[in-house]
Amino acid sequence: MHAQQTPPAHKYQAVRSFLTGLVEAELHVGDAIPSERTLCERFGVSRMTVRQAVDALVSEGVLVREQGRGTFVAPQPMDFEMRLTTFGEEMRRRGMRPETRVLGTRTVPATPEAADALGTDVGAPLHHLSRVRYADGSPMSIEQHWLPVALLPGLFADGAPPSLHDALRAAGLDPSWGEETLTASEASDEEAALLDLRASRAVLRATRRTFSSDTPCMYSRACYRGDRYSVWVPLSAPGPALVPRVRSAQPEAVGAQP
Repeated sequence: MHAQQTPPAHKYQAVRSFLTGLVEAELHVGDAIPSERTLCERFGVSRMTVRQAVDALVSEGVLVREQGRGTFVAPQPMDFEMRLTTFGEEMRRRGMRPETRVLGTRTVPATPEAADALGTDVGAPLHHLSRVRYADGSPMSIEQHWLPVALLPGLFADGAPPSLHDALRAAGLDPSWGEETLTASEASDEEAALLDLRASRAVLRATRRTFSSDTPCMYSRACYRGDRYSVWVPLSAPGPALVPRVRSAQPEAVGAQP
């Protein structure tokens, strides 16, 4: 009597569970998983079964393949909550160490896009700051900011300030609200190099206007690593529709007051 063979699905699940356990208990971000040969020998399965298990974890974002190098533990994505906050505040809230690499500071004339966003004239002088933001030593985003020189004339007198929000507050322009647009895109060669993108060039682009009361005080564009961010948006029940009411088709009564 022949022993009953374990169904292939069980073998696949055993490999997947083993790898998941390694990631959770032993391996760290960037560590390589065991080779296909090692996994085949350990579980007595074919390479196809091993690859199916690994493929599933890659698609879930648990592992990442790097061509010519192998398969590694992927950094886990962070939720990108839609709030008016700074990168440093968000990273510290998550228990991570924020760092900044300033790429450049200069004064530039306002383009039509920046002028429209900041409510100023085309060609008006704007402070421009470009920088890369890091969390625990890993590059997370590239930021560009434009601020009217008229509102903050000495912004770069001592170099780029550690916090633009703090600089605005010091000038009496407390950031009170903003608006942001998100789009998915592919990183340029320069962006991929700055963000150390290898397996994927997917990025999340954010365009933001920051206001102090009714004054637009900062226009920003950011490029976030697509493998490290997901968007989290709180939802609530819809309120009354913000559209004009349809007037009644019946004629108004004679003598009625407007």
